[in-house]
Amino acid sequence: MRLATYNVEWFDALFDDSGQLLVDDAWSARHNVTRAMQIEALGIVFTAMDADAVMVVEAPDTNRQRDTVRALEGFAEAFSLRARRAVMGFSNDTQQEIALLYDPDIVSARHDPRGQAPVPGAPQVDGAPRFDGTFRIDLDIDATEDRVVFSKPPLEVAMTVRATGETIRLIGAHLKSKAPHGATNRDEVMRLSIANRRKQLAQAIWLRTRVAEHLDAAEPLIVMGDLNDGPGLDEYEHLFGRSSVEIVMGHGDHVLFDPNAAQALSRKFGPQPTTARFYLSQEERYLQALLDYVMVSPDLREKAVRWRIWHPFDDPACWKTVELREALLTASDHFPVTLDLDL
Repeated sequence: MRLATYNVEWFDALFDDSGQLLVDDAWSARHNVTRAMQIEALGIVFTAMDADAVMVVEAPDTNRQRDTVRALEGFAEAFSLRARRAVMGFSNDTQQEIALLYDPDIVSARHDPRGQAPVPGAPQVDGAPRFDGTFRIDLDIDATEDRVVFSKPPLEVAMTVRATGETIRLIGAHLKSKAPHGATNRDEVMRLSIANRRKQLAQAIWLRTRVAEHLDAAEPLIVMGDLNDGPGLDEYEHLFGRSSVEIVMGHGDHVLFDPNAAQALSRKFGPQPTTARFYLSQEERYLQALLDYVMVSPDLREKAVRWRIWHPFDDPACWKTVELREALLTASDHFPVTLDLDL
């Protein structure tokens, strides 16, 4: 079985309100890429991956006019993908949903959120509240309770493998970026960067609390998506001691495993795996970073055959296949990460 996570930059801009693909020469939301170019590139990438299930980060929007599931299933039909059914969880206000595309012949999948549902004024119970609620935590040990919400609530899926009847828990996540948007001077950059990191680490703690609940219950679990963070990614990390990736992974008997994260954590210098590539216009160069992960529980680690980052330059097969290499560069600023499981 192959599972994938893929952050598709501004997927929503490729659809009209009825969920139809806008295959034309108008510009997409990607720099110097038309909608037709991005759509064709995405079709090539999704077809090449041939995954049984894909966690789509930055999936098309859901609102009063638009529907994530309708748009994704229309996209899958346009390219005859096996992963042709979609499920999503709680919608958000960012035009970037989290959804799962899956092959209904191989697995069944349903949104299955855990935790206390939001009740205004109700005290927080033990454990992690539902991801569309509020997490109460003292972030800076000042005896003042901070209230944290997800701008993009993680997607919790119960996925059942039809051939074996085994159920695997999936959590698709897209943690908030730490970019100091709106800052006009150095002091504001520092203040916003620290505040954003505090919020992101609180989201990681919330997510880790849910992870621990599943591991305590001996439920097979995969956490996948864009954590917008990694060890050593910015200069503010030392103020808090750990990256959100380390928090979500955990330690001891209840640790999640991702070989790319493990490699990045094991060395401060030297080559690192990367899953995203951004152009820095002020510096006229590209920045590469490890942002996308597929983390598995200890029981699934024994069944994991291969993790693969579909990097157009670092993966030999992607590099040698010119059509796929160019498609990966055109489709998004992130590259897919796949996991092959022997189930």
